[in-house]
Amino acid sequence: MASSASPGRLAAFTQTARRIWALVLPYFQSDQKWKARGLLAAIIVLNLAAVYMLVQLNDWNRVFYDALQNKDQPVFWQQLGRFSYLAFAYIIIAVYRFYLTQLLEMRWRAWMTEHYLQRWLSHHAFYKLELARFSGKDGTSPDNPDQRIQEDLNLFTSYTIGLSMGLLNAVVTLASFVGILWSLSGGFSFHFNGSTYEIAGFMVWMAVLYCVAGSIATHYIGRPQIALNYRQQRFEADFRHHMVRVREYSEAIALDRGETVERQQLDTRFSAVLGNYLRLLKAQKNLVWFTNFFGQAAVVFPFIVAAPRFFSGAIQLGELMQIASAFGRVQDSLGWFVDNYSSLASWRATTDRLTHFEESIAAAVQENRSLDAIDSIAPGQSLQTRDLTLGLPTGERLLSGVALSAAPGDAVLIQGPSGSGKSTLFRAFAGIWPFAQGSVQRPEGFAGHAMFIPQRPYFPDGRLRDALAYPEPAARYSDEALQHALADAQLPQLARRLDDEDAWGQKLSGGEQQRLAIARVLLKQPSWLFADEATSALDAATEQAVYEKLRAQVQHAGGAMVSIAHRPGVASFHNRRWVLEKSPEGAAALYQLREGPA
Repeated sequence: MASSASPGRLAAFTQTARRIWALVLPYFQSDQKWKARGLLAAIIVLNLAAVYMLVQLNDWNRVFYDALQNKDQPVFWQQLGRFSYLAFAYIIIAVYRFYLTQLLEMRWRAWMTEHYLQRWLSHHAFYKLELARFSGKDGTSPDNPDQRIQEDLNLFTSYTIGLSMGLLNAVVTLASFVGILWSLSGGFSFHFNGSTYEIAGFMVWMAVLYCVAGSIATHYIGRPQIALNYRQQRFEADFRHHMVRVREYSEAIALDRGETVERQQLDTRFSAVLGNYLRLLKAQKNLVWFTNFFGQAAVVFPFIVAAPRFFSGAIQLGELMQIASAFGRVQDSLGWFVDNYSSLASWRATTDRLTHFEESIAAAVQENRSLDAIDSIAPGQSLQTRDLTLGLPTGERLLSGVALSAAPGDAVLIQGPSGSGKSTLFRAFAGIWPFAQGSVQRPEGFAGHAMFIPQRPYFPDGRLRDALAYPEPAARYSDEALQHALADAQLPQLARRLDDEDAWGQKLSGGEQQRLAIARVLLKQPSWLFADEATSALDAATEQAVYEKLRAQVQHAGGAMVSIAHRPGVASFHNRRWVLEKSPEGAAALYQLREGPA
């Protein structure tokens, strides 16, 4: 059993080490590599200097306590003076070691945050990760990407530097003090079976035996903390995320009198937080029992072992104190694993979460390259599809073998039952839907001359002018142009509030949000417009006024308009119709498309 488990544990350790190395290496090979390596080298030098000062202080122990035992007053005062400059030098080293370590952590975190934000927001990875949550393969999608970037990167950089420097310090300290302890400890003689045996460097072997036994026991006692720490971070993020959703949808929840349900949801998530934390706390309690026993026993252990030599007169008080000090340093070094096991467990959990996030982003980018299975035909004047097939994240087919065409001057109305794939068709036109196959020809300059109005338009918090010009900088447009667009979208009351800062996605009513999205279109004047229920919250008169503006603007730009709408009043602004209907039983897809006049 043990022999079969060992290769598995070795493989798991090797895999974890590779994951950590893959997360660490990019920063030290980046455009900031020389600053990073310089800071790391300075921290290592300061750690070595700190160990050197501890060696000097250990030697000071011997001389100082011998002076006390011998009542040698001149040496006593001399050693106090020596201690003052040793302590002062150690303080300077400790302060700058702390400062440079924190500086490296900050710069590393800043670089990793920028790196991950770039990757998360590139190739629609953030969008594809969210889609994966609804694909029936939730285990492949990381939970709470915001927490991975904000919290896990911070924990990873601080744990990596702190633990690696602590390990380096332990190794150097061990190398520096093991020779001292070996020379001071003497030999241990014992009789066995009529013969006399002597163990050289007895104190060193006792320290090794003591710490090896402690490390093995610590691993088996503390191992459950790795999985518990992983789950704790997830439960905390889920709880925080739901509170953010309550804040974002506060009005809808208040109108529905949903406070009780939301309280139950939050209580459920917080119960998961507390339940897992209680299990983690019990696991930590078991480890604290052992580590405290281990640490307290280590205080008296060297005195017990060295006491016979002291009482026999073989060593003086100064040598006894030096032995105790050196044993403590060797024991601290060998016991580094014991002392840092909880931190190592948290570090392992954080590394696993970041690795999963990294793999998910890489998969999303690869999916964008291979599954952007919509082949782009050479740009022309019209929008065309050939053999276009749209699927759902669950694997079901919505539409199959669709051939569509919209030319400049067209105004196409898309209609069909809810869930038939109308919005998904827009996503395929935009090139963001990964569950698609076929070919799409987009008009020349489509990326810069097309705009989509989704069912839920997004407005960044901040100044109204920034929300109106999004995603372009507001400085690109004059106040007159911004105010004119608001007036044309039936929002003249907002024209004087361009510099007001607010959460516009929550402050404005549903109809005002739709009109603000339309004002954005009228401001930017695209050639091609795709409107998804863009006026569903407007009254008939306002809907007619804004559609007249939109149709005139698109015609003036020499493009076309494609709308999704259910209300019959919208049909008069379109000359063609695409209707999605339920497919007959046994068809290749759930829905089929029929073309006709509006």
